Amino acid sequence: MTNYGHAIRFGVEVVGGADAPAGSVALAVLAEELGYDLVTFPDGVGLGGADALSLTAWTAGRTRTVQIAPSRLDATERPASVLARGAGSLQLLSDGRAMLVLGAGSAAADLDAVEEAAMVIRALQDTTRDQVSSAGTHHRLADAEPGPALERDVPLWLQGSDTAVAALAGRLADGWMVDLEEVGLEGLATLNEVLDHAATDAGRDAREVRRSVTLARGDAADISALVALVVDHGVSSLVLRVGTDDVTTLRTFLDDVAPAIREGAERALPQGALSSRPVRRADARARRRPGIAYNEVPEELAGTAVEPGDAAFGKVRSTYLRGGDPGLVLRPRTVAEVASAVGFAREHMHLPLGIRSGGHGISGRSTNDGGLVIDVGGLDDITVLDEAARLVRIGAGARWRDVARALQPHGWALSSGDYGGVGVGGLATAGGIGFLSRKHGLTIDHLRAVDMVLADGTVVRASATENTELFWAARGAGANFGVAVAFEFVVDEVDEVGWAQLAFQAPDPAAYLEAFGRVVADTPRETTPFLILGQGVAQLMAMVDSSDPGVIVSQLQPFAEIAPLVQQQVVIAPYAAVMNMFPETAHNGRGEPVSRSAFTREITPGFASASADLIRSGASHWYQIRTVGGAVADIAPDATAYTHRDANFALAVMGSNAQRLDRWFEPVRRHASGLYLSFESDRHPDRIADAFPPATLDRLRRLKAKLDPHNLFQDNFNILPAHDHTRSAT
Repeated sequence: MTNYGHAIRFGVEVVGGADAPAGSVALAVLAEELGYDLVTFPDGVGLGGADALSLTAWTAGRTRTVQIAPSRLDATERPASVLARGAGSLQLLSDGRAMLVLGAGSAAADLDAVEEAAMVIRALQDTTRDQVSSAGTHHRLADAEPGPALERDVPLWLQGSDTAVAALAGRLADGWMVDLEEVGLEGLATLNEVLDHAATDAGRDAREVRRSVTLARGDAADISALVALVVDHGVSSLVLRVGTDDVTTLRTFLDDVAPAIREGAERALPQGALSSRPVRRADARARRRPGIAYNEVPEELAGTAVEPGDAAFGKVRSTYLRGGDPGLVLRPRTVAEVASAVGFAREHMHLPLGIRSGGHGISGRSTNDGGLVIDVGGLDDITVLDEAARLVRIGAGARWRDVARALQPHGWALSSGDYGGVGVGGLATAGGIGFLSRKHGLTIDHLRAVDMVLADGTVVRASATENTELFWAARGAGANFGVAVAFEFVVDEVDEVGWAQLAFQAPDPAAYLEAFGRVVADTPRETTPFLILGQGVAQLMAMVDSSDPGVIVSQLQPFAEIAPLVQQQVVIAPYAAVMNMFPETAHNGRGEPVSRSAFTREITPGFASASADLIRSGASHWYQIRTVGGAVADIAPDATAYTHRDANFALAVMGSNAQRLDRWFEPVRRHASGLYLSFESDRHPDRIADAFPPATLDRLRRLKAKLDPHNLFQDNFNILPAHDHTRSAT
C-alpha cells in the first residue's frame, strides 16, 4: 500500500474541437457547478482545439472555485518566461486557482527543454529575487524582473508516461499526470517507484509530488480499480477525459462514481490519512529559520501560513516602512484561529513576536528577523450593528480607507489618522490622531468595546461594564495585553468636509513654527491642521469639518497668511475621498525606520528654535506636527491609558541614522513632554516612561502581571509585568 496523504480530488480534461471553444468553456463552467475540483484544457490541435492558455484564461473569468490548468503544454514551443508571466497573471486574477501542466516526451531534448522551463518559471515566481537570468539551450533570458507577486506559487506539473518523465517529475515537479490507458496499474506502480526514488535522490520528500491519472470513459466503470489507484498507488487526483457534449458522463461520474471512490478509499486507509495540509517543496523547506516547529503549526493555520520559501513571502515579509525577514507569518481568518496562533507563539517564546493589522507600523514592530508574525489582516469585516446609535463593529484587520468607504453612504465618519492604508488594530489600540481629532476626539474616544485574544488564548470582551481595566488599557496601550480582533465604535455624523493642501515659503523654520502655533491657538475646533516642515518650505494639510464654503475659507485664511503662499488646493469632498487619496500599494519597506515622537502643549520659542536646528541639520527627512487639543482634551487624562490630553501638538520626526537624529532631536525633546508610541521607534526603556506617567505605568504593569505574566506580548514597547524585575524592556 502506497499513500502520500493527499486529499482526493476529481477533475475533468475537456477535449474540444477547434470550432467549439465556447463549448469547452461551457463544460468547464458546468463542471464547477457540479462540484469538480479541477478542469484542464489540453494543448495542441489534435487534443484541445483552441489555444489552451486562452481557454484557461477565459474560463477563469467565468468560474469562481474550480482549479484550472492548460495541460500537455509543449515546452519547446513557448518561451518559459512568457509561460511564467502568463501563469502568474492568471494566478493573480483567478485568486490562486491556476496550475501549469507541461507535457514531456521521452526524447532527451524534450526533457531538457522541460527542465529548463521549470527552472525559469520557478525563478520568475520568486519575488525575493531582484533579477533572473538563464543561459539554457532552449530557454534564455537576461536580468528579467520576477513577478507578479503571488499569494501562492503556480503549481507546476509534468504529464507523460515515460520513466524519464516520472524521474524528472520526482526531481522538480509539484505533481505528475499520466494517462491510465497508456500505462495500466502495473505500469503506474513501476513509474511511481521511479518517481519516488528520483525524489529521494534529489533530497525531496516523495509526498511533495501529487499523483494524478487521466481516465478514459471506459476506465470509470471499475470502481474497485479506481479505489486501488488511491489506496495502493497514492493517486490523489482522478481526471475524467470528456468531450464538449459529454454532459451525461460528467454528471454520472461525479454523482455515482466519485462518492464510491471516496468511500472505498476512506474505508481502506487509516483515519486521517487523507489530508489537505500542504507539503512544501524541499527548496522551500531549505529556507526555514531555526527554532520554529514548522511541522507543528496547527492544522487550521497551515493552509494560510507563509514561510520564507513561499511565493507570498515577498508580499508579507516587510511593512510599509520596515524591511523584514520573519521566519513564519501566521494569517488567521477567524478569532479561533487567532487563539491558535497565540498558542503557537507561546510555544516559541524564545523568538520575536510581531502583531500586524495593516502593516503600516511607523514604530516598525509588526515584522522582525527570524521570528513570528501574527497577521490579522483577514479579520476585516465592517458591520453596522445599530444604525440609530451609529454603532459599528470593525475587524482589526480592516484598513481605514475601507472603513471610510463603508461609512460614507450613511453620512458617517471616524477620525483615523492621515492615511487610509493604516490598519484598524494598530491605530485603535494606540490612540488615533487624525484629521477630525480637534472636533471629534481620538479614535479610541469612540470605542465602546473591544474583543481581544489574551496571552493564554482566552477570548475576552472589554467595555465600560466588562473587563473594565483591560478596556482602560486597550485605549492607548492595547498591544501589550493581547491581540485585538474586533472593535465596536460609535461613529460621528460627518457631512462633506473642507480639505486643504497649502504650500509656503518658509526660509525661517522657527518663525514659521511660532506663527503656526499662534494661529492654531485661535482656530475653532472644526479645523485640524497637520504641518510638514522642511528646509525652506512648509506644507500644510488641514481638514475643516464643514461643507460650508464660507466657514472653510474663514478658518483657513489665517493659515494662508502665515507666510508667502506658493501653492494651494482647497476642495469640498467626502472624508472617504481624503482617506483614499493615495493609491494602495504593496508594502516593500527597506531597512529599519528611525522615528522619534514628542508632545507639547504649545510651540515655545525654545521648541521652535531647537526644531529649526534639527531641520537645518539634515538629520531628519520628515518633520511633522499634528494638532490635537480641542475634543481630545475633553476626556480626563486618567480615563484611558492615553494620558497626554493636555497636549495641543504631536511631533513625529524621521531620519536615516539613529545616532545622528538623536543628537539633534534631544534638544527638541527637552522642550516637550511625553510621546506617542505609534510614532516612536526607539526601544530604550526610558521611552516607556515618556509614554506613560508613573501612576499610569504602574497601573499598566499590574494589569500586565495579571493578563500576560510571562510577557508574551513584549515586542511593541514592552510594559513589564509588575513582578518582573529582571527582564529589560528592550
